[in-house]
Amino acid sequence: MATPLRIGLTARLMYPDPARTVLPAKTVQYAEENAANWLVLGGALVLMIPRISETAMRSPNVVSYPDYAEALDGLVLQGGSDISPQTYGENALHPAWVGDRLRDKYELAVYREFRRLRKPVLGICRGCQLINVAEGGSLYQDLGTQVPASAHHRHEQRYDANVHEATIEPGSHLAQLHGPTKRIQVNSIHHQAIKTLGKNLTVEAWSYPDGLIEAVRGAGVDYLVGVQWHPEFPGPAGSRLVDDAPLRAEFLNACEKRRAENAAKTTASVSQNA
Repeated sequence: MATPLRIGLTARLMYPDPARTVLPAKTVQYAEENAANWLVLGGALVLMIPRISETAMRSPNVVSYPDYAEALDGLVLQGGSDISPQTYGENALHPAWVGDRLRDKYELAVYREFRRLRKPVLGICRGCQLINVAEGGSLYQDLGTQVPASAHHRHEQRYDANVHEATIEPGSHLAQLHGPTKRIQVNSIHHQAIKTLGKNLTVEAWSYPDGLIEAVRGAGVDYLVGVQWHPEFPGPAGSRLVDDAPLRAEFLNACEKRRAENAAKTTASVSQNA
């Protein structure tokens, strides 16, 4: 039996909160169940990459982000809290939109290590936005305020049952995954979105009818994809959400290919030094 792919999943963070009944004085790091199971269903071994505290970082024995990137075959950036405007050089337009600067720093550090090693990265929702910011782009801090016509991207009561349409860019890799389909349905749970596209990224899908960016891909040969929707969430009854399997398969196939390339390099190096 082949060794399963080892996929790193970044953590969601909850900070100390006296109103919380579980670990109220502690920072909690967790993986959302659907995100982990989505990868497990593809045959992957999923390992959550924890945020390493500043105190732990100072230890001479610490296992650091480069170690995780070396050990794992690919990276998935989870959805979750807002990205801080400070991370892309802006001030928050409202106190509610200050975002999670601590998580930004942690995920950017992890992201850069996987990119340095040319290992595949997939960003989901917040993860898509993080990729864009990491590559020099910016975000709308709040669609309702800055893009008033885009009123269908988040609904607190419907949450992941909130659905809208998106248009796939003709000729894109996403178009190849979904054949002749030009219009898809996606779930939508966000109030921030890509404003200025990051360097070396191409757009692969647009929300309909407001034309916001819904999917991006790195322009280079290394696998780098971000989708604004949540492929890991099952759709509401009666919906026709885009099939999530082709995206997962594409990502995991890219991880398998990269692992094989690294194994071949290691074998060649050993042979040369023998």
